[in-house]
Formats: sequence, C-alpha cells, structure tokens
Amino acid sequence: MAEITAALVKELREKTGAGMMDCKRALGETAGDMEGAVDWLRKKGLAAAAKKAGRVAAEGLVGMATRGMAGAVVEVNSETDFVARNELFQALVRTLAGIAVAGSGDVESLSQAAYPGTGRTVAEELTELVGRIGENMVLRRSARLEVSKGTVASYMHNSLAPGLGKIGVLVALESEAEADALAALGRQLAMHVAAANPQYLDNSAVPSSALDRERDVLREQALASGRPADVIEKMVEGRLRKFYEETVLLDQVFFGPDSDGKSRVSKVVEDAAKKAGKPIKVTGFVRMQLGEGIDKPTNDLASEVAATLKT
Repeated sequence: MAEITAALVKELREKTGAGMMDCKRALGETAGDMEGAVDWLRKKGLAAAAKKAGRVAAEGLVGMATRGMAGAVVEVNSETDFVARNELFQALVRTLAGIAVAGSGDVESLSQAAYPGTGRTVAEELTELVGRIGENMVLRRSARLEVSKGTVASYMHNSLAPGLGKIGVLVALESEAEADALAALGRQLAMHVAAANPQYLDNSAVPSSALDRERDVLREQALASGRPADVIEKMVEGRLRKFYEETVLLDQVFFGPDSDGKSRVSKVVEDAAKKAGKPIKVTGFVRMQLGEGIDKPTNDLASEVAATLKT
C-alpha cells in the first residue's frame, strides 16, 4: 500500500474539490491509487466528474499559426502574467508557432529545431530569453493538424495579440468545398470547441477504458436508488448517452451565434455539406488552454493538508 502523504492528499483535493478528510479516506480505501480514489469519491457523491483537474493556474501564452492546409498551436508558460505582455516573450511564442506549423508539431522536435537568425536551437533560445527577462519559462506543449484537401481553421479566445492568447483551437476539415464555406464553418466549430471543451472527436475515439470506468461509476450511483437490476441498466445507458453528449464533439449540441439550441455538431456539419454541395468531414481538433492541468502551489493549502494528516 502506498504511503498516504500530504502531497497525495493535496493532489486528490485539487483534482476533485472534495474535503481533506474525504480525500484521505478515499486514498486509504484505494491503497493510495489516485484514479481509484477519484472514482471512490464520485461514487460516494463527494466529487464532481474530475472536471476540476484542468484548472488554469499557470501564466504565459498560447500561440497559434496556420499555413496552407496545416495549423499548429503551442503553449509557453511563464511565472507571471506580466511576462506574457513582454514583446520579447510574445515574439518568441509567435515564432515557435510558426516553426511548429512547418514541422511535425512534436514538442521534443520543436525544442531541438533551429531558432531563426540566432544559430541556436529553440531550447537554447528559451534559455537565453530566461536570462534576459529574469523569469523562468517553459515550452510545455505543441500540436499540429494537417489535411490533404480542405482547411485547418483556427480560433483564439481571449486574444492578447494576433495569434496569441489564452485558449487556442484548431479544427481540421477534409473537403473539396469552396474555401470560404469551409473557413466559415471551421471558425464556428472552433469557437464551439473553445466554449464546450469536448474531449473526443466521435464515439469511436472514446477509449474502452474510459467507457468502462464511466459505466462503473454510473452503475454505483444508480444502485443507490434501490431500483431493480433491469431498471438500473437502463439508467446507466441513459446516463452514458449524456456522457457522450458532454464529451464527444460530434454529439454535442452546437454552440454558436446561429445555433437553434437543439442541433448536434454532426447535423451542423451535414447541413453545411449539403449547402456547399460537397462532403465535409471533421478529421480532428485541438484545444489548448493556458495552464491546463497545472496548479500553482498554495502554502495555506499545504498547511491545511499537513494538519489534516496529523488528526
């Protein structure tokens, strides 16, 4: 059994928002297994569906660039929001997005790529800028999408400058439709992704492990109702449909200026294809939110955890 440390309890609390003692008990019940403890808390109704795990708590910028039928998005973190407004830092992030769209989009490859006009790699240029600005900076993530025909649309939410902001979204549309029609649809879908935060493109993209885990949680919740077994299974399947509607892009209700509040994203794409006279397929999307999954350390919280463990 893993030792139930203060750090472990703190991490579970930050993931779920559950109370200290509940987190400590959950870890005890699951022999220190973090994911098991999250599920234990959910089954007991003591935590939301782990949605708090992606709280934004880091500074810096998300940068985005498109070129031809490709697009890339990068995240560069800094210690303070003040640095995000520094022209040198903004130039760095904008340049990195441009390098990423021309390359593979892999963050390791991007780190070792040549930084234009310096004779240094991206990693070396980042180190150089840290020395000049006097604040730590990290190239955290990079992603790239490309289509053989069609477009990769982009949208930046909370834009600080062109191509720079807090939430960057790319949506890849495979089609032979007119460029203007694809650009309009792509931007609408990218705005939807920014707002709705889907986790998967379609049902087939949902891992079986994620479905099994969700079924297990939903079944435990349904059992608490005391209903017959056949009713419980119907309840589970009904709630599983809601899981798809919340997490799968094509199953989500479209969110946008022209939304009727009922149509699924798949229907919006289908209607756009009919209007354009050509098939349109959404082949991928990327949503990158600044600081997603990173939490700033809080001394008060650490002290609270330590005190809880002593009780």
